[in-house]
Amino acid sequence: MAYLSIGESHRRIDDYLNRFSDSISYEDGPSLKQLLSVSSNSSSLLSLGDALNVFQDANRLIKQSDRFTQQVGEIIAPLLRCIQNYRSGQFVDAYSSLEKFANAFLQEFRSWESAWAMEALYAVAYEIRVLAERADRELASLGKNPEKLKAAGSFLMKVFGALAGKGPKRIGALYVTCQLFKVYFKLGTVHLCRSVIRSIETGRNFDFEEFPVRDKVTYMYYTGRLEVYNENFLAADQKLTYALSRCNPRSQMNIRMILKYLIPVKFSIGILPKRSLLEKYNLVEYFNVVQALKKGDLRLLRRALEDHEDRFLRSGVYLVLEKLELQVYQRLMKKIYIIQKQRDPSRAHQVKLDVVVKALKCLDIEMDVDEVECIMAILIYKNLMKGYFAHKSKVVVLSKQDPFPRLNGKPVSA
Repeated sequence: MAYLSIGESHRRIDDYLNRFSDSISYEDGPSLKQLLSVSSNSSSLLSLGDALNVFQDANRLIKQSDRFTQQVGEIIAPLLRCIQNYRSGQFVDAYSSLEKFANAFLQEFRSWESAWAMEALYAVAYEIRVLAERADRELASLGKNPEKLKAAGSFLMKVFGALAGKGPKRIGALYVTCQLFKVYFKLGTVHLCRSVIRSIETGRNFDFEEFPVRDKVTYMYYTGRLEVYNENFLAADQKLTYALSRCNPRSQMNIRMILKYLIPVKFSIGILPKRSLLEKYNLVEYFNVVQALKKGDLRLLRRALEDHEDRFLRSGVYLVLEKLELQVYQRLMKKIYIIQKQRDPSRAHQVKLDVVVKALKCLDIEMDVDEVECIMAILIYKNLMKGYFAHKSKVVVLSKQDPFPRLNGKPVSA
């Protein structure tokens, strides 16, 4: 930081206070949002942080200003402390100050009849989450209990409550809901999403189509992920497809995030992505999964899961991908059936279990006849294969009509 005089520091702080006052006086939401975007690292806020660290007595300027009522002055003081602490890298203190400001600002927001400050409230909701995450990292590094993100979630619920009534402010409820989702997913408390989902989807005051497209896309992305965790693949497909179809096509990173969950869902209902799609969005971890499903190669599927285990576990799709083994077994049986049909069409529908054991052995997978029989029984039960057992002769007798039903966009039956 270059040398900063007391006089220059005074000027920068005074300029910020005047801009804050004008934003409220003229009900200029976008300008107020910029003044509240602490973590944006904008040059104006960084220079303000430097000035606050030099001047050290911003409260005196607030009290001397004739542009602030005592109430507004009490609101802005903790905001300045937040900006100062953030610039100094003291994130725990920055969060604590922001929380004081945010509660006071929310109280004022409730009293304003119109929704002019909605963009500013969005900034507060975003900053409270982001600073809480940084504060928790700081606390963890000091060996202390990271508790700020949980507190941020409690504050965001208060914001949601302020927006849940009738009137123009309700348009902001979905944005705050999405911030809550991010908090709950980060904390691993996704069950807490249910109450806000219920409020959005059953509340009389909300019409989902009225919300901004940006917020609807984010909402469908997170609720789609929840459906993946609950193995409701049809619902997950609908929600994630909705998010993908309405996502800004220039937002490559967001499209990739959606596809990271939509592709495993598509696998589960029998739909495979093109390689060009995986290459375009750098989803190379799914290359071998696709090939395993096409070839009936169980070894390749297991290798793909092993190679990318950490990534799949972090994203929560590992178990979804692991359950694709049944589809791979189905494909392997179909390949055996096709080969037998070429050699002896009259006996193609009779597959000896020993043949399946040998095919698996070629893939370095050791199984005995009893284990293979168990898998064949599951395939028949799940309607992935039509047929029955000739138990004494250890033969699977396949149906002569459509022995390997397609999923056709439906998940494997439970």
